[in-house]
Amino acid sequence: MADIVGSDGHALQQALFWFYESAAADDGHRVLVDRIWPRGGAKRDAALDEWCKDLAPSKELRQWFGHDRERWAQFCERYRSELDRHDAETINKLRAQAQAQAQHGKLPLLFAARDTECNNAVVLKAYLEDAQ
Repeated sequence: MADIVGSDGHALQQALFWFYESAAADDGHRVLVDRIWPRGGAKRDAALDEWCKDLAPSKELRQWFGHDRERWAQFCERYRSELDRHDAETINKLRAQAQAQAQHGKLPLLFAARDTECNNAVVLKAYLEDAQ
């Protein structure tokens, strides 16, 4: 997968962070990519710069997947298909932010799923990287 590179030539590390981890001062532009607000998370303590709930999987897809690893490959396909059909303006806005953040080195994509390997943020990160 290609790195997102800013106009100054710096590559961006699209980091994935579990929502419940504490924010660090050097995290960069923190973006929550879940459709629903994480259970038990206080908005005032979230240290978020943006909430891109519109880029999260549809309610139907999220419920169908149910974090069942046997459905992971099909979830990835279906979610990428949703992203392909999504409003290009929203996706391009996130890509532009990623390129702008490249000079700082990070664009943390936050997710609340317990499974750190099979969740929508993993797919979205790969999708953004593939598009470059």
